[in-house]
Amino acid sequence: MDLEVVTIGTELLLGFLVDTNAAWLGQALSESGIRVTRRTSVPDDRAAIAEAVALGLRRTRFVITSGGLGPTSDDVTREAVAALFGLPLEFQPAIWEELQARFARIGRALADRNRCQAEVPRGAVVLPNPRGTAPGLWVSGEAGEVVMLPGVPRELSGLVTEEVVPRLRARSGGRVVRSRVVRTTGIPESRLAERIAHLEPTLPPLTVAYLPILEGVDLRLTAWDLPPDNADRLLLDAAEKLQEVLGEHVYATGEGDLAAQLLDACRSRRLRLAVAESCTGGLIAARITAIPGSSDVFVGGMVTYADQVKEALGVPARILEAHGAVSEETAAALAAAVRTRYRADLAVGVTGIAGPGGGSTEKPIGLVWFGVADGRGVETRRHVFPGSRHEVRARATQFALWSLWRRALSSGSGPGSQ
Repeated sequence: MDLEVVTIGTELLLGFLVDTNAAWLGQALSESGIRVTRRTSVPDDRAAIAEAVALGLRRTRFVITSGGLGPTSDDVTREAVAALFGLPLEFQPAIWEELQARFARIGRALADRNRCQAEVPRGAVVLPNPRGTAPGLWVSGEAGEVVMLPGVPRELSGLVTEEVVPRLRARSGGRVVRSRVVRTTGIPESRLAERIAHLEPTLPPLTVAYLPILEGVDLRLTAWDLPPDNADRLLLDAAEKLQEVLGEHVYATGEGDLAAQLLDACRSRRLRLAVAESCTGGLIAARITAIPGSSDVFVGGMVTYADQVKEALGVPARILEAHGAVSEETAAALAAAVRTRYRADLAVGVTGIAGPGGGSTEKPIGLVWFGVADGRGVETRRHVFPGSRHEVRARATQFALWSLWRRALSSGSGPGSQ
């Protein structure tokens, strides 16, 4: 079944709050075969709410709203929807008594202003909300159905999971909307599209969406309105086809992190890992150590920002003098030195110009050199990354992790790599 979502709140439109509820609803509902066909955000205004809900009902006959059910003067969703359906609001003592009892249990008095949260459009189904003061409300009429939910994310997600989805799932006929993400890195979006162009005609009834992010490009495969087993099989087959074509550019399916994949590859080969970072300033180590259990692989590293620190690690002064801090030779020396210093099996050295200043014709802003060292020697790569300082550093971090991961996959076990 299809429905529309209307999120309510002036703060959403001003940009002071991010509309996470609409995104969460899209994911949670699609898993049960319920497709959100349109999302609309409106201010805390009765006329705007009524207009958005009415338009949604005309298109799909089912609307879920989020927000505007609280006790303050700007919470007007209840009144707007009730008026749209021509229903009076009726005070329900049972709801009020439950609210009073709940507040009494935590030693707080309930303000008289909260009485409006016990007012319900005549005939509406009340959806109990144990996480907050505003119950959900389900209104039905000739125009269709509207489910009004509170805007607090924890309350909304609880009501959707426990009250809304179970009621709607029966209407989906056992069919689902499911997705699988294939995560890629080290390849631009345009080249990625060229590589898989011959596959796209074979994917229907699945669709594929390109989602560029700083770390690479995610490919989201989606199966629409299919039985669960059929959807899962088609998604798995399509993900395997993409992985076969794209090879080392695919590092995970699902929401996997490249740092986690690197740690798994090192762990299975008993490789110890170290890093020497200049322009990334510790971001590589931060990505690695953000993964629980990384200490059994990651030995440590250095942020070698100044030349004297590079020398202290073991980069020969003659290399810095002859080639400069941002050079292939320095990146290679950093990787070899940190591998030796920390007695690691696998190491990376990174040095570059993140900007916004410091670039030249020979060494432009965004230039980063990478050195990856193991028992077989040192491999170097040069890359010029686009974007701001933040973007260059983030992309360089991802590229370093990808380089380490590929090197680890081709490596033997730790002792043999020394």
